Amino acid sequence: MTDKHTHLFSARVYYEDTDHSGVVYHSNYLKFFERAREDIIGVTQLAKMWHDHGIGFAVYKASINYHDGAVFGDLLEIKTTWEKQGDYRVVFFHEAWRPGARKPAVTCQLELVCLGPNKKLMQIPDLDFLG
Repeated sequence: MTDKHTHLFSARVYYEDTDHSGVVYHSNYLKFFERAREDIIGVTQLAKMWHDHGIGFAVYKASINYHDGAVFGDLLEIKTTWEKQGDYRVVFFHEAWRPGARKPAVTCQLELVCLGPNKKLMQIPDLDFLG
C-alpha cells in the first residue's frame, strides 16, 4: 500500500491469540486492526467524543482475506491506510505482515460509520487523522 496516510502499528501475537495449533485465531486479526485504528484516531480523542458528546464509530462492513497464518511469538506489523468516503463513512485498509514476509498474512477492508446519540447516523466531525 502506498498512500500519504500510512500508519504502522506493531502487534505481538500472544498465546491467548492462537488456536490449539499455535496459529492466530481468525477473529483476532480484527482485534489487531481495531487497536491500529484506535492508535490512528487516538484513544483520548475517541473517549472524549464518546463521553462528552455520545459520538462513536461502528463497523458497517468488513471484508477480510487470510493468506498466511501468523503464529505465537510473531511481532506483526499492521499497515493501515484510510480514506473518507462521504460525510458519514471512513474506510480503512489493513494489512498484517509477518516478520520477513513477502506478502501480507491478512488483508482487510473495513468501513466505519459515525453514530451520534441514540445511535443515529451523523456526519463525521473534523478529526486530525482525516486531514
